[in-house]
Amino acid sequence: MKKFTKVIDLLKNNFWSLVEFEIIFKLLSVLIFTPLFLHFFDLIMHISGFDYLTLENILIFFTKPLTVIMLIILIIFMTFYTMFDITTLIIILDASYQKKKIKFTEAISIALNKCKRVFKIKNILIAFLVLFLIPFLNIGLMPSYITSIRIPEFVIEFIWKRKELFCLFILLMIILINILLRWLYSLHYFILEDLDFREARKKSINLSQGNHLKDIFTLFIIQIGIFLLFLVIGILLIIGLNKLFSNIILLKSITTTIIWVFIAISFAVFTLLIVPVSYAGISVMYYFHKKAKKEKIKFIRFNETTKVSFRLKKVFVLFSVFACGGGCIFTYGLYKGKYNLNIEYVRDMEVTAHRGSSIKYPENTMRAFREAKKEGADWIELDVQETKDGKIIVLHDKNLKRITGIDKKIWKASYEEIKDFDVGSFLNEEFKDERIPLLEEVIRWAKNNNMKLNIELKPSGHEKDLEKLVIEIIKDMDFTKDCVLASQKYEVLENIKNYDKNIKTAYVMSIAYGDLLSFKAADQFSIEASSINENLVKMLHREGKHLYAWTINSEDGIKKMLDLKVDNIVTDDVVLAKKIIYTSKTSNLINEYIRLVENLFQ
Repeated sequence: MKKFTKVIDLLKNNFWSLVEFEIIFKLLSVLIFTPLFLHFFDLIMHISGFDYLTLENILIFFTKPLTVIMLIILIIFMTFYTMFDITTLIIILDASYQKKKIKFTEAISIALNKCKRVFKIKNILIAFLVLFLIPFLNIGLMPSYITSIRIPEFVIEFIWKRKELFCLFILLMIILINILLRWLYSLHYFILEDLDFREARKKSINLSQGNHLKDIFTLFIIQIGIFLLFLVIGILLIIGLNKLFSNIILLKSITTTIIWVFIAISFAVFTLLIVPVSYAGISVMYYFHKKAKKEKIKFIRFNETTKVSFRLKKVFVLFSVFACGGGCIFTYGLYKGKYNLNIEYVRDMEVTAHRGSSIKYPENTMRAFREAKKEGADWIELDVQETKDGKIIVLHDKNLKRITGIDKKIWKASYEEIKDFDVGSFLNEEFKDERIPLLEEVIRWAKNNNMKLNIELKPSGHEKDLEKLVIEIIKDMDFTKDCVLASQKYEVLENIKNYDKNIKTAYVMSIAYGDLLSFKAADQFSIEASSINENLVKMLHREGKHLYAWTINSEDGIKKMLDLKVDNIVTDDVVLAKKIIYTSKTSNLINEYIRLVENLFQ
């Protein structure tokens, strides 16, 4: 409780300096620096001869010498910019600890001088700390403009299903958390005592020794405490506003608008405070441990730098011009309809069952497809491969071992050899009668059940006519209009278009960055969820292309895709996806929220 109170004091003593700095820094980030960094990355791609990045070419991109050099330059400047944010916060908090008032302009002036040391070779590991370690572990310490690193959902699922990888992942997380806890105070030593980063790490390791669990628990409690305080105040104000306006008939019609504005402002304030709160907590623990170990506390002398340089004033004037210009551009965009701030829109997102209903039933089997139909799937995604004798079977892996226990590669086996293999018992013994279906069998069932198919072609490099055989099957069975042919290999889509340009295709991408419209053979795109953002969705929709998001099995992930307005989500859990889509109402959202809150507090 004492530490929590001290955190409040640190925030309170120079509260407006913290708020002013965070507002300006976030505006700088949104209007200038984040776009600048992204444009620089686009420039790197252009100079290196890449219009886009996918899983097929990303390794080549990152191994080009010119790319490596330019990325190092980008990382250095991103580190400087990130450290500038952290340094300014720590300086303001240090002034608060000394019970001194400091203007944010003065803190900025000091921070700029101290951050110059980031460019020294011996401080290179700061980049690892602020651009990878903190974002990866995501414990509320990330400065404003860097989005926390998010591991794609399909990678998590892949790791989760393999015990050895899961254990390795847990071990890696433990190692990284241990490193972070040992280095937790290194930035304070680096900033407040002007130590190089190597010495700062040694000091931090010594300071945190014996306190790792206590420190992480304290930081967590401080963050939760501030969040709950903010939440309670927000709930009480919302209830108060609702009751106030609900009794005034004339103003009742604007209640929802007022509350939406309040929520928007509250969210902005919370976003501004989360990082300062986290560093205030670390600062309190830093000073506390220093006292406990009888280590001398070195303070920054603020009285020597009270005047803000003329150069810094020019920077603020320049920023104001850029901010005003950015605001005008944004306003003009609203006027021209480039940005859509409407809260209500029609929900028409479709759901694709990934390999059928593959959570409860064996993947890529007729049982999984039938159950997906019962669960309400709009589409079924399935994988096809070519056997040794030219049959197109429905199977994901190139080897049968995972689902049958038999170590046999598909391209070395004829259909007669494998058609009777049990492909259900690997999930549960009750599915022992499930067999590998032919594509014709699945299409025949789909036609009788009005089901659309997303057919992903899985080339092994040993097939003869995979694309041609698949196209012949869907054309012979008059199924062209009810399917899309997809692949992770762009060359496959080109081959499909060479056979028949009218067949719908989808490019399956784990990584999607750059000019996707240059993929002329792709009519649609199926993209891993973590690569999808609002701009990407709008760009594809402007060109009339549909966007599939895969593979999403969490409630939060599905809701995010709803908000982004993707056309179709690929999921293992059709029931969950359908439930969220049907219940994701946008009208009367505020009133429902208020009633829920009032019921909790009655």
